Amino acid sequence: MFSVTVREHLMIAHSFRGEVFGPAQRLHGATYLVDATFRRTGLDSDNIVVDIGLATKELGAVVAEFNYRNLDEEAEFTGVNTSTEYLAKVIADRLADRVHAGALGEGAKGLAGIVVTLHESHIAWASYERAL
Repeated sequence: MFSVTVREHLMIAHSFRGEVFGPAQRLHGATYLVDATFRRTGLDSDNIVVDIGLATKELGAVVAEFNYRNLDEEAEFTGVNTSTEYLAKVIADRLADRVHAGALGEGAKGLAGIVVTLHESHIAWASYERAL
């Protein structure tokens, strides 16, 4: 399996519901490094996994939808604990939509999957992997 990873960063505010979250139940900020890894079993006719420039651009566009926002105030997240794991899935699904729409180029139609990893810190991160 071949892969290419591009990176962006994301700054949000949010809070959680549930005792398991302790003090994070209060409004707080989070800054993530966001890695999007595109995978395929074989290289395309240009011997690449995906156009890195287009992958970077589309990851940036997806991340921009949430950057510098309080997710508690976003209608789509009403009643949702926007955990690191959950946000990784949201970003992966939106990237998948962009792949299917052709935004990452014709060659991206041969991608097998996407993995999105959100790094909360240098010692903790979460990922979501999905097929395409």
